[in-house]
Amino acid sequence: MMNIEQMVLKAKEDNASDIHIICGLPPKYRKSGDLEDLEPDVVSIDDCLEVARELAGSEEAYDELMRVGELDAAAFIAESRCRIHLFKQQGVPSLALRILSENIPKLDQLGVPLGVLELPKLHKGIVLVTGETGSGKSTTLAAIIDNINHNYKRHIVTLEDPVEYIYKPDLCAINQREVGKDTESFASGLRASLREDPNVILIGEMRDRDTIETAITAAETGHLVFGTLHTGSASDSVDRMVQVFPEGAQQQIRLQLSMVLQAVLTQQLIRKKGGGRVLAAEYMVVTDAIRNLIRTGNTPQIANAVATSAEIGGQTMDQALIMLVRRGFITRDNALHYAVNRDYVNRNMM
Repeated sequence: MMNIEQMVLKAKEDNASDIHIICGLPPKYRKSGDLEDLEPDVVSIDDCLEVARELAGSEEAYDELMRVGELDAAAFIAESRCRIHLFKQQGVPSLALRILSENIPKLDQLGVPLGVLELPKLHKGIVLVTGETGSGKSTTLAAIIDNINHNYKRHIVTLEDPVEYIYKPDLCAINQREVGKDTESFASGLRASLREDPNVILIGEMRDRDTIETAITAAETGHLVFGTLHTGSASDSVDRMVQVFPEGAQQQIRLQLSMVLQAVLTQQLIRKKGGGRVLAAEYMVVTDAIRNLIRTGNTPQIANAVATSAEIGGQTMDQALIMLVRRGFITRDNALHYAVNRDYVNRNMM
């Protein structure tokens, strides 16, 4: 079996993002969204133990992995920052390793809707970037933050788990805090950030009530807050934020959210014809009509409002998929696979 440095080098050469080592299988890496064999040799128990001991970094950390069952770490491997997650399965360590990109792309190079290019100009409110794991949320947010960094004189505080992109301060002062290392949790780090005189706050994941509640408070008090959710549409994102609260508090949260939410970008990365992946995105600009739908709980009607908002830069996921087919970027089958309304997409792909 290749050593871990050789695997990372090969993954980088082949534009792969993740490496998986599992006992009894060949090492695998993720290319264009799919897992493929990195090499043919099957991983043995001894291979797994050796990799775990090496990447744990110390005997104490290795002993903790074997006792607790999982361990998070970060390291430079083959001159690349890597996020490491070691975990036991059937008593043997496995590895999931993410190669973190060193270069932050320009916002206008990502294929995002044109309206997204205006987000760095905002001064306050909440902007959500949503989608499943591996949909490019972190990259889009990094491009937005870096755009602010090069164009505006602000103080940016990020809360990440882990820190993925490293920003080089230009016009902005930037503090990047890693959950588990620099702060106990997203919620505690966010509460503390309000005492740090920020203009812009990036929350790596809005996963609980405390974090969401504090994010809304931050936006109400004049901060620009960017956050992520694992949701598949703008309406789902609103519902997810509201539903973490008890029923008696939900109407108040809807009212507050309707006043501070500025935009929701929902992303999918789809296999591109000829190789690689391309971004398909739903983009909701929060208008007065949509604020009313949020306030009154009529979130199922948000999709219709987004579908008719092209003049202000909005688009649904299905509209994005149809456009990608018409431009020859993706196949019809892939468009239908990722569609929200398959019949609508099928009728309009011509």
